[in-house]
Amino acid sequence: MSDQRGSRGTLVIDTERCKGCELCIAACPPGVLEMSSEVNELGYRFPLLHEGCTGCTACQMVCPDYVFDVYRFQRG
Repeated sequence: MSDQRGSRGTLVIDTERCKGCELCIAACPPGVLEMSSEVNELGYRFPLLHEGCTGCTACQMVCPDYVFDVYRFQRG
């Protein structure tokens, strides 16, 4: 059965700008972010997005490195 909560949006993560602070992981209400085991060009682990993003912008609001672009879906 599919998730009935419905997604209001999604996000794009600029993994190369991330410095691995993990603030987004704790801030994510649906818990759909986790840190990678790989590192970016700067040598930091970065968040990975799993299904279930609601587009709430919590990750974007806490990120000191501005790595999140949140996109809201049109309701129709």
